[in-house]
Amino acid sequence: RRDDVRFTVLTPGVVRMEWAEDGVFEDRASLVFIDRNVETPSFTRAEEDGWLLIRTDALELRYKLGGGRFAADNLEIRFDTGGMEGTWRPGMDNTGNLHGTLRTLDTMDGDYNTTKEKKIELEPGILSRDGWVLIDDTGRPVFDDSDWPWVTARGEKEHQDLYFFAYGRDYRSALADFISIAGRIPLPPRYVFGNWFSRWRAFSELELRELVGRFESLDVPLDVLVVDMDWHLTSLPEFFADGQRIKDQAGESAGWTGFTWNRSFFPDPREFLQWAGGKGLRTCLNLHPASGFQPHEEKYEAMANAMGVDPATKKYVPFAITDKKFARNYFELVLHPMEDEGVDFWWLDWQQWDTTAIPGVNPIFYLNYVHFTDMDRRQGVRPLIYHRWGGLGNHRYQIGFSGDTRTTWASLDFQPYFTATAANVGFGYWSHDIGGFYGDPNTPENFTRWFQLGVFSPILKTHATSGDFNILRRIWLYPHETFVHLRDLVHLRYQLIPYIYTAARRAYDTGVSICHPLYYDHPDSDEAYAFRNEYMFGDDLLVHPITRPMEEGAILIDQKTWLPQGEWFEWFSGALLEGDRVVERPFMIDELPVYVRAGAIVPMQPRMLHTGEKPVDPLILVVFPGERGSTRVYEDEGNTDGYMDGLCSHTPISFERDGTAMEVVIGPVEGEFPGMLESRAYELRLPNTFPPAGVTVDGTPLEHQRDGSDACWNYDGQTLTTRIFIPRGDVHERKVVNIVFPLADASLLDGAKRRLAVLYKLAVFLADTRNYWRQTKWSDAKYSSDLVMHTGHTGLRIGRDPSTAAAELKQFDADYDKIVAMLEQLSQEVDIYAPYFELLKAAER
Repeated sequence: RRDDVRFTVLTPGVVRMEWAEDGVFEDRASLVFIDRNVETPSFTRAEEDGWLLIRTDALELRYKLGGGRFAADNLEIRFDTGGMEGTWRPGMDNTGNLHGTLRTLDTMDGDYNTTKEKKIELEPGILSRDGWVLIDDTGRPVFDDSDWPWVTARGEKEHQDLYFFAYGRDYRSALADFISIAGRIPLPPRYVFGNWFSRWRAFSELELRELVGRFESLDVPLDVLVVDMDWHLTSLPEFFADGQRIKDQAGESAGWTGFTWNRSFFPDPREFLQWAGGKGLRTCLNLHPASGFQPHEEKYEAMANAMGVDPATKKYVPFAITDKKFARNYFELVLHPMEDEGVDFWWLDWQQWDTTAIPGVNPIFYLNYVHFTDMDRRQGVRPLIYHRWGGLGNHRYQIGFSGDTRTTWASLDFQPYFTATAANVGFGYWSHDIGGFYGDPNTPENFTRWFQLGVFSPILKTHATSGDFNILRRIWLYPHETFVHLRDLVHLRYQLIPYIYTAARRAYDTGVSICHPLYYDHPDSDEAYAFRNEYMFGDDLLVHPITRPMEEGAILIDQKTWLPQGEWFEWFSGALLEGDRVVERPFMIDELPVYVRAGAIVPMQPRMLHTGEKPVDPLILVVFPGERGSTRVYEDEGNTDGYMDGLCSHTPISFERDGTAMEVVIGPVEGEFPGMLESRAYELRLPNTFPPAGVTVDGTPLEHQRDGSDACWNYDGQTLTTRIFIPRGDVHERKVVNIVFPLADASLLDGAKRRLAVLYKLAVFLADTRNYWRQTKWSDAKYSSDLVMHTGHTGLRIGRDPSTAAAELKQFDADYDKIVAMLEQLSQEVDIYAPYFELLKAAER
């Protein structure tokens, strides 16, 4: 500090720079930077020739003493960090900013705003290819020091409050620095990573009970039931005049705001909420609170009295979220009683004005803050809100609702980039309306591709307008094959929850969100920026969703993907691919481009209908091909803040492979939390392996059992996966699994999973059509359906007798080539065979 300036070294790469004409500086938390009391890093301070010099390991700051307001001629920062050197002065443009996110995608068709008729641009983010970023906190409101910190204006004096971040190409360190002073990304409750159902429609309790029953009967998992605005009174007679809906006293559409249950639809709200909770569901209700409390509300009189309004006047109580008195009454008199009845969290669907009574305070940001912190202060459960982005610092209050997008391919194509790029401001939990909100009904193909994106997104939630009943969100209403695939995708999502939850904990620890761009780990590769729809899902899965339709009549679509250096396992095909190149790969409608880092260990769980149905026992560990790998599987209570105080556990897992020998070590659990499993079974899945010649667990041999699931091993010949079932034991004890594989030609495994799958599709097609020989030109004398059927059953035979795997796969490749040649000739004679010839040829790649 010197006269009218103060410099604070927060990290080696972050300096806060303040100038105030009166020499009085701000120590209170701002809306963005809430904790500056970090451990001071090593730095030096000196004065030379009238200049103040501050040096850290990452930068050197030079300020001309007595220079006053910061300007290009009195302030300079040189940095050398993260593989970059550079110089910054006030007024410089940050030309390489990689962007962050924006408030909403309402009315967007892809990256085009249909209301403003122009392309949108995301807000600036923390990361830039320039290697630095400046955040101007000047004038932002601050929090007071009360028991419930409340926003207050800074005042109008002349001042500057700047934060300079220097990180070069080390983007991860920039995010770590950001969360250290702007707050961590909270870990959401575990249940939010399950399936959400939502639809803007006047559902009644009976319909919702029937809906949930349909999910159960059709084996479709569900965790969150979102009830849109029609849970409350929306159409009282006084809301209309001359057949038209009128404005309420706040100037909003009457019935849009509501806090009173519509008991025609929900005769006993408490009983309904308790029923939903008994089904393992969490209930979220939509709020449009802008109209405040109108005279028809059940809680109007209580709120009017509390806020000094005479109820006899029937004057409404304005909504004033920055008024602490109003906020306390809003929660204590209205929302808390409903939460006590069973409402788990609120969807804050604010669509009105952008200002509040306090200059600089956005109502979206402050609604998020007040709701989140009220829940944190009150319930003893992990706080959660569902609302739009309110600006920098909003990463502390999840989850984001991205708004009402169109049901178009353009909207789908924008969402992978939009979701991953939000990680650049720590907003890692966007929830999109899977399928889009309004527009033309989705085709089965369009909805399938959107749903595939949803499975590999932070939140999986379907939603749509009430304006068109042809926009389907009940997945069983799609054609049967589409429904089966969508259901399989939901189950895949649930199996991945241990992996997703572990990634969510890492986001809390590091500031790197579950979905994040590839340039975090490959900052010097232009392709990591150019292929903007690719993203990492956690640390080990690279996802590149398909966001465009197939050509008419096609059953495959090619997708170009940049794979970073190293080896990558293509999840759906079983192909092992070399990276550091662009690959072009074919995909069927039930496949999507997901690539697993070689050596990754992906923790999974058994099938469940909701996340709390049963303990994760066994814990499934999928060990992908590679020489070695490791992970630490995270667990905690799932819905408390105990994780912040160390009430959690990590289970370390590692493996090494040397030739035909492989050793997997499951370490003793580290840490503890209430309700933690003290004993558990494990299941190892080893895709793209030959059946082992021997398996031992802690030195005890395991026998092969074709259909066993306890203390044995077996082999799935269709997916070429070894499954090892480790007996239940004490989680505090180390377990060592040794596997010996036969000496066999590994190239036989490469991509064989897909070839086995497409042969099965062809076999089914021929079984359906070959008897119609006049139309299909099929001739048993000329073509061999037996060859197709025999080859299509290769995986089944291997599963029955794993010792035949190498010989069966060698014969499979030879027969596959014969079938391809047969289909080539057939496709020249009859068009219906052409797609299958294309399919078989593509699977050769």
